[in-house]
Amino acid sequence: MTTNSTQALLATLMSRELRALRREVERYPDDEAPWRELPGVSNAGGTLVLHLAGNLQHYVGARLGDTGYRRDRPAEFARRGVPRAELLAEIDRTQDVVERVLPSLPDERLDAPYPETVAGRTMITRDFLVHLLSHLAYHLGQVDYHRRIATADAATVDAIAVSELGVP
Repeated sequence: MTTNSTQALLATLMSRELRALRREVERYPDDEAPWRELPGVSNAGGTLVLHLAGNLQHYVGARLGDTGYRRDRPAEFARRGVPRAELLAEIDRTQDVVERVLPSLPDERLDAPYPETVAGRTMITRDFLVHLLSHLAYHLGQVDYHRRIATADAATVDAIAVSELGVP
């Protein structure tokens, strides 16, 4: 394995998921649709976007990249009516953090304990980053279904496209 190959792969995969999240938000027809409440669904698409942006900007940006980001997790779930332009700007900021921080992590940082205890657990940074990637993909799927149901638009945004991996 070449130096930074794991870091580059994690950055590529997270970036791909964030681009798909951006396409999901763009596909909502107006600023109200991401916030539509649906029966049996606890979080609207807009809420999930704010949560994912806050999550990655905190765990990747602030904790691994020393960006100074201050997370307000309760606000991620309490805010409503955030315009799509602001949701897209949050996705873009998150994308920038992922693409700047992850590829620059030294190998020894990946093999060290993650610098914050999460849910009462100490984890190896590499393992926690894989968890963050899974968390992102899980919520991306939820946003996709929210958008489709809230708008009656079954169109795909081609999420998790293999073509976006940059492999020849």
